[in-house]
Amino acid sequence: MPSHVLSTPRRPPRPTSWIAALACAACLGLPAPAQAVGLADFLDPEDGQLDLSEWLLDRKGVLPVPIVITEPAVGFGGGVMGLFFRESLRDAAGRQREGERMVPPDIYGIGGAGTENGTWAGAAGGMVTSRDGRYRWRGGVARMSANLDFYGLGGHLEAQRYNLDGWASVQHGMLRLGDSDVWAIARWNYLDLTNRFDLESQVPQVGELVRTNKASGLGISLEVDTRDNIFTPSRGWTGALDLTWYSPHWGSDTTFQSYRAHAFVYWPVAREWVIAGRLDGRAANGQVPFYMLPFVDLRGVPALRLQDRRTAVAETELRWNLTPRWALIGFVGAGRAWGTRGDDADTVATGVGFRYLVARRLGLYAGMDYARSTQDDAVYIQVGSAWR
Repeated sequence: MPSHVLSTPRRPPRPTSWIAALACAACLGLPAPAQAVGLADFLDPEDGQLDLSEWLLDRKGVLPVPIVITEPAVGFGGGVMGLFFRESLRDAAGRQREGERMVPPDIYGIGGAGTENGTWAGAAGGMVTSRDGRYRWRGGVARMSANLDFYGLGGHLEAQRYNLDGWASVQHGMLRLGDSDVWAIARWNYLDLTNRFDLESQVPQVGELVRTNKASGLGISLEVDTRDNIFTPSRGWTGALDLTWYSPHWGSDTTFQSYRAHAFVYWPVAREWVIAGRLDGRAANGQVPFYMLPFVDLRGVPALRLQDRRTAVAETELRWNLTPRWALIGFVGAGRAWGTRGDDADTVATGVGFRYLVARRLGLYAGMDYARSTQDDAVYIQVGSAWR
């Protein structure tokens, strides 16, 4: 396994939006306009290979980051996000005392993206951590117009196009419990989305659907993270239990509840081999807007393709480190959506991919996956772990 200088603090923090931002920058390697860079900034002094560790470790200030979208539910697309780092990762690591966790730098972002089917969104958000790493805020606000397909509860109908237009906000307040790997989280989710079908008369279940616009939910979570690396793990596990209650008492049009429990586990079975497993279950009760029903989240299955009141996913992935830089990926998963009619919707997805260790000192791999399921097939650009 490659050594990771800054990616293995005594207990790693939970990956959040700042990590995704760094990952995008690492994958595409765009320099900040105000900072001159040369070829040496992108070569690892140890093996002479392309590597973005040194460049990423020193980045602070404004950084433009491209966005690449390959999700089959909305088609191909892209955009740009402007990020602002208050300090570099190297500076953040320099404040770390012996045996302490590295506290990530504060980061803020604003940007937008669009896809070939007319979907677009603009968003702003960030993450702020207290100096000792005990408290954290992460969140964002988005204005969007999404063109999606509804396949009916259970996913058995012909696709019917609909549009979601409006605002969405997610806010998390986080507290580390003592010196443990456990975070307690309080959240507020808010959506104000107008929904409209292109051909309402041709949607057989339209009369059964909850189609309210406003959903405001207060929730709590417990998160655990013992992984050896926050970008591309090789050992340890991470998991969370999320409970959210939506009610007119705090701004929702209807009363409903949503739940999620998931765990991702990583085992190094040999020097070159890592096996990972994923279990993910979601549920919703009450008057749930149809676009907020749980869906099967698997590579190869378009987002929102299989929806119902209950979903479950199991997936395993094998990574073979061919060289210190290159790795091959194979994965297989299964998912089910059920709960409304007793007519379950099942799927199986398989795929292959490759990875390149694009930032050795951060332990960050990037690459591409091809996945095929019972419903569809797709290509995905991956930076870090494919599981969120």
